[in-house]
Amino acid sequence: VNGIEIYSMKIDSKVTSRFAHNVITSQAVNRGNVSKEVFFDVELPKTAFITDFSMTIDGVTYPGTIKEKEAAKKQYEKAVSRGQTAGLVKASGRKTEKFTVSVNIKAASKVTFELSYEELLKRQFGKYEMFIKVKPKQLVKDFEIEVDIFEPQGITDLEAEGTFITNELQNIIKKTFSGKKGHISFKPTLDQQRTCASCSQSVLDGDFTVRYDVKRTTADNLQIVNGYFVHFFAPTNLPMLSKNIIFVMDTSGSMHGRAMEQTKEALLKILDDIKEDDFFNFILFDSEVSTWKDTLIKATPENLDEARKFVRLISADGMTNLHGGLMRGIDILNAAHEENLVPKRSASIIIMLTDGYPNVGVSSTEVIEREVKKAIDGRYPLYNLGFGGGVDYGFLERMALENKGLARRIYPDSDAPLQLQGFYDEVSNPMLIDVELNYPENEISDLTTNSFKHFYDGSEIVVAGRFVDSNQNHLTVDVRGEGANDALSYTTQQDAEQTAQAFQEQEYIFGEYIERLWAYLTIEQLLEKRITATGEEKENLTAEALALSLKYKFVTPLTSMVVTKPEENEEGIADKPTEGIDITILLVIFMFLLQRLVPVSLSLSSPLYHTYASQPSWYTSVDGDPHFIISVPEKKDAICFNINENPGTILNLINDPVTGITVNGELIGDKRANSDAMIQNSYFGKLGIANKHLGLKLTVTPEKITIQNGDEKTGFTWLDSVTLQQAGLTLIINRKKNLVLSMGSGASFVVVLHQVWKKHPLHQDFLGLYTLEGDKLSEHTHGLLGQFFQPIDFTILEIHPGSDPKKPDATMIVKNNELTVTRGWQKDYRRDPKHGFDIPCWFVHDNGAGLIDGVHTDYIVSSLF
Repeated sequence: VNGIEIYSMKIDSKVTSRFAHNVITSQAVNRGNVSKEVFFDVELPKTAFITDFSMTIDGVTYPGTIKEKEAAKKQYEKAVSRGQTAGLVKASGRKTEKFTVSVNIKAASKVTFELSYEELLKRQFGKYEMFIKVKPKQLVKDFEIEVDIFEPQGITDLEAEGTFITNELQNIIKKTFSGKKGHISFKPTLDQQRTCASCSQSVLDGDFTVRYDVKRTTADNLQIVNGYFVHFFAPTNLPMLSKNIIFVMDTSGSMHGRAMEQTKEALLKILDDIKEDDFFNFILFDSEVSTWKDTLIKATPENLDEARKFVRLISADGMTNLHGGLMRGIDILNAAHEENLVPKRSASIIIMLTDGYPNVGVSSTEVIEREVKKAIDGRYPLYNLGFGGGVDYGFLERMALENKGLARRIYPDSDAPLQLQGFYDEVSNPMLIDVELNYPENEISDLTTNSFKHFYDGSEIVVAGRFVDSNQNHLTVDVRGEGANDALSYTTQQDAEQTAQAFQEQEYIFGEYIERLWAYLTIEQLLEKRITATGEEKENLTAEALALSLKYKFVTPLTSMVVTKPEENEEGIADKPTEGIDITILLVIFMFLLQRLVPVSLSLSSPLYHTYASQPSWYTSVDGDPHFIISVPEKKDAICFNINENPGTILNLINDPVTGITVNGELIGDKRANSDAMIQNSYFGKLGIANKHLGLKLTVTPEKITIQNGDEKTGFTWLDSVTLQQAGLTLIINRKKNLVLSMGSGASFVVVLHQVWKKHPLHQDFLGLYTLEGDKLSEHTHGLLGQFFQPIDFTILEIHPGSDPKKPDATMIVKNNELTVTRGWQKDYRRDPKHGFDIPCWFVHDNGAGLIDGVHTDYIVSSLF
């Protein structure tokens, strides 16, 4: 693409006892006659930890280093400020996480990227699953996926599929397994990668999934290597326990329309799967709480038919009394146990689904967490499903983990009913309750979680630990649990020699795999415990997880990997191709000439600027408290959102690694906090605009404008009327109103000055930022504003009355998310810096959740430049 050819991409996976070590190697060459930027983008499963990265340019290798997150961030920002090429990996916690690095390579030069990551494969529905994202973005001469699996228990079945696999490509997937070994390879030719015989586009775009299972002669498999052990526990052929299940459903107004229809569709399918020995009930909450029945009801055919009629009649209205709904469900389940309405040997579960925040009754999330934990008292798990992007997912996750359950996001896409039903399927077949795997205390240290409330059919429990004596080679385990008919109790044991015999094929083993598996599982569980911990306990968990992450070189939420290539020489930078003359620069030059000929001050309200600024080109803006306005010309509409953060926070607004332009803004607050306000007002009090390729930095405050070119500084105040051109910078200051700025061939910006009465008891001066010709920046531009310089599509459905009669609510489908949005207005001060004018827009709540990539805190940076 654009003169850059990826001539080789290989994905090599080695799986040893469910623990996968994956290496992605990509090789590219610059076929052009000038230096060009090469981007390496990889999407990884969120359960994976990156362990290594390097890039090799013209035979010289530049390795990545894993550091504590803040230290890595400072190194990265220092490299960027020096104009160096740098890449940063962060664990985002989303469904997949993305690693991106770019490097400038000379004409006819080659670059090799190599990324390694590891993960413990989870067993669900009787299969282990490995997910590989395939997206080379162009035809690749040498493309290959190779997977080697080694399981000492033996492999029973092995399959591979891809969302992009056609009938022809299906025959290219080679699959073999025998005994302990399994192998999969996928190596399409150039012609086989084409979307059609004469096309240059690649069909390789989607998910490649490998699934397999192992032979099980017993419930347990123990492995001991070099002072560490892992215990896999997955009994089969046990009778199913009956379930006592409470569905606690949000039926508030925000669930109206598609979300409610999808939820009802899923519930009806779930009712088809409920077994006759199960007990169940429905609790609905909006402003009030209602129940289907006063007690748990047995799932007889007659009761199931009645339940289906009830589900079909569910409607959405009102606000969100989450606390009341959840407590009612807990009370009913507790009463069923106390009054012996349900079998003694049965598994009780609460599944709660919501799409919003609690705002009626008890709305404090801390109080809700505390009271729910007290009411459940460890008796059964709570599973929280967060529908869409408008939920406080951190609250749902904490509450679930405190009650031995888990939280799961339900993405508001067309398959939302399948997501809901799929989650239910995971927990619908309990085989054991109160499972404990006990190991000799005096022999084992650093044990991972070894007690589990439920064991579900098709899953697997994994426990790992370290021997006190690293030379110990024998382990005895006491296994206990409660089954449908009787208690499970037995002892199993293993010798290290038995493990060694099973692993005679050394080529399948990558390093100290059991030790790394133990470290992986320990870090994962420490991070999970950290979510619900506070104070000193949280600090200790953080320190322990960080130490292990650094020791075993895992990129986790506490660490980052940074790779820095030494600064390019001047010739390499100069070889970059130019994009042609920027129309914005022509405009500013024309304004400069006009100002020389006619002694007038040009402002945003002048006819020339008015004509330019009103063109339906890409623009975004942020102004006020701070309000973001995203123009969507294709829809002749706009999207808005606010960011609520504390004064002193610095937000990344624009970052384009290709043009070198970055814009960051620092928030200020009112002169004093408003005691009546829940959140303090905040505004941009300082902007940092830079072009690292030109070595230019512009600092703008309500008092002054400072230009830094290398070590040379030039300063102006807002009382000046200035037109300036130097070293790629074009700047016009319109006295006490605004400034128009262009740097190099990228976008242009307008900074609006908002001045308030100096003796105002509360407010102070602040700034607004408007981008012009955003399409002049590259497709790799990001940031709170920058990510919207590329076209964005959205659909508005089901407009209905909101809490404010003048501002209706609606459902917005955007980026595969389903959001509740509100029709409103935001002020645009481009043409009138004093009064502004109203821009109608669809307002996205909760700091732009579901609209912006990631969460808003991902955009917080440590310094203005």
